Amino acid sequence: MSQFSLLGKHAVVTGGCSGIGNSIARTFVENKAYVHILDLDENQGQSVIESLGSDKASFHFCDVSDQAKVHNVFQSIAKDHPVDILVNNAGIANIGKVENTTEDDLDRVYAVNIKGVYNCLHACISIMKSNGGGVILNMASIAASAGLPDRFAYSMSKGAVVSMTLSVAQDYLGDNIRCNSISPARIHTPFVDGFISKNYPGKEKENV
Repeated sequence: MSQFSLLGKHAVVTGGCSGIGNSIARTFVENKAYVHILDLDENQGQSVIESLGSDKASFHFCDVSDQAKVHNVFQSIAKDHPVDILVNNAGIANIGKVENTTEDDLDRVYAVNIKGVYNCLHACISIMKSNGGGVILNMASIAASAGLPDRFAYSMSKGAVVSMTLSVAQDYLGDNIRCNSISPARIHTPFVDGFISKNYPGKEKENV
């Protein structure tokens, strides 16, 4: 039974090939939305579309850290469809305190977790405004406020996601655009468990 109806709505989900993003995409399809998945994993993307149904979802190869490519994808979608919903879910993790977080580590996390969200907001909001409004959901994390150990760069990036959410929510109320964020705790997706197994062997089920 459907939890709610998204009939006729078009949703963009970044990082929708696996984990939380994939679950969101599937839930949207189950509730009658058409989903555009943006991801870097082209092979997995095609498998996901096959499982969802090509009449219910489409895959768009996209590096969210590249603003030009993000704009091209959104404009391509907007030629034929409104963008009613945007879920900024794509993200990467990093282990380290401030003293052992390298500049390259910080730049890599910034490029995806902060700039990637900004790029999608930048590309999407004008489309939503022209269509009379929309809904934006940004995936943050309890790391934004809980002070998790060994998560300096990641926590910083998710704090920025929360701040961007609040700014966009205030700035576009008059355009009928709602912007919210979700801050989940650890969810045992294949990505998370693989990351923990690599960095904390034997501690997959512990609060590391």
